[in-house]
Amino acid sequence: MTSATPETDEHDAGLGARATRMPREQRREQVMSVARGVFMDRGYHAAGMDEIAVAAGVSKPVLYQHFPSKLELYLALLDGGIEELLSASDTALASTTDNKERVRATMRAYFSFVADRNSAFRLVFESDVMNESAVRERVDRVHEAIAAKIADVISTDTGLSNDQAMLLGSGLQGLAQVAATRWLIADPTNMALEEAADLVSALAWRGIRSFPLSHPPE
Repeated sequence: MTSATPETDEHDAGLGARATRMPREQRREQVMSVARGVFMDRGYHAAGMDEIAVAAGVSKPVLYQHFPSKLELYLALLDGGIEELLSASDTALASTTDNKERVRATMRAYFSFVADRNSAFRLVFESDVMNESAVRERVDRVHEAIAAKIADVISTDTGLSNDQAMLLGSGLQGLAQVAATRWLIADPTNMALEEAADLVSALAWRGIRSFPLSHPPE
């Protein structure tokens, strides 16, 4: 039997007809995709690496080649989702120079992330893993990063100090998080995503618009 190279993974011969070789990164993505579903269905603590390996159609040695522990696998999923949220936030903030529309776009981006069945938001807030320090650290860090992105726009447009802008940015980020969580828990079928996001963005805009621009948008 040909041994696996660093670029490929190989199933154990014991897996029979399912034994295949696959590029390493492709195998990693496959495992992560399956693991996400297992974690969301079973919860972090109830899910086992054996179960994930079987569901992904890989041997345990192959699974541990990619992820030395269950926590590292979970954190890899979380990191990927966080990058998606930060990218969506960047896109929303850069989509227009009209600050009212910026607030609206950013709020919709956050609500869309929360609504996504496969998002990191669901992975964390619908599981039993928030007491893990590495998870809590990442969640806190992404909240801080989004607040900082909002604060940068506020500071640039209003001339407020960094501390003042960061306080406002944190307030807007917290508003988005709490409102989106409430919308999701209450039953999102009662109010469309766009309607809910726009309602909250209207509240946010009524507050933030009271700070005069230090210069008009070009």
